Amino acid sequence: MAGTEFVLGPDKLDAALAGADAVVLACPLTDETRHMMDAKRLALLGPGAWLVNVGRGALVVTEDLVDALKNGLLGGAALDVTDPEPLPEGHALWTAGRCIVTPPSANPIELSRPRLAAHLENNVGRFVLGEDLLDLVDPAVGY
Repeated sequence: MAGTEFVLGPDKLDAALAGADAVVLACPLTDETRHMMDAKRLALLGPGAWLVNVGRGALVVTEDLVDALKNGLLGGAALDVTDPEPLPEGHALWTAGRCIVTPPSANPIELSRPRLAAHLENNVGRFVLGEDLLDLVDPAVGY
């Protein structure tokens, strides 16, 4: 891939995590990715590492993340999504320290609607011309 040093498959995830300074989760939630970041994988990260989750809350075992933060095994976490969601008042993540929880609404509707409308218009045009549609969802794989 252009602009990429290397690409690793899921079978190399542990090797990629080992000693990483930052990990950004932006993948879909499937049977294969559910709870992919557990205590074992969080421990692979460098002690100052940050975990950023903008994918789905259940990619991370929340209790394991809380433990890693409280025990100083991570530099911190930035979460746009959580499990459970919304994160209830009094949940341990609120007081774990070095954890930023943001509402998953970083893309305001004023910006997203025009882009969605243009995308829909493009796909309708492609459909009329008999071309392949963009960004199809495959329920069999979960996204």
